[in-house]
Amino acid sequence: MLKNIMYVTVYVTDQERALRFYTEQLGLEKRIDYPGAEGRFLTVAVPGSPLEIVLWPHAASAGQPAEAEPGTAPGPLFLESDDLRADFKVLRDRGVTFDQPEPEDYGFGIRIEAVDPDGNRISLRQHPEVKAS
Repeated sequence: MLKNIMYVTVYVTDQERALRFYTEQLGLEKRIDYPGAEGRFLTVAVPGSPLEIVLWPHAASAGQPAEAEPGTAPGPLFLESDDLRADFKVLRDRGVTFDQPEPEDYGFGIRIEAVDPDGNRISLRQHPEVKAS
């Protein structure tokens, strides 16, 4: 029986540049770096999460264009935060590019879209606070 999602793939044009972005700027950790016969198998993940992101080399046209209208196209990757407004400030200070000047409230919590060096959109989300009754 299926029990877990192991990997999701984000296509990148330069694995080293992508690795620096996802680890040094977003704060993910490198998990696998295997120089196989079919190419380098490189993964990163949120610390403590079983789901790994494969940074797979691909032609430059692979990513969604960074020029997409704010809020209209979520990224292929959603990362959850427990304090998105605070995380936004840290990530912005690390040089992460965002589609808006600040996170926004929306029907399902708080959101903002980031862009990696290849134009792949990364959707950052925080669930709404649940108020005790």
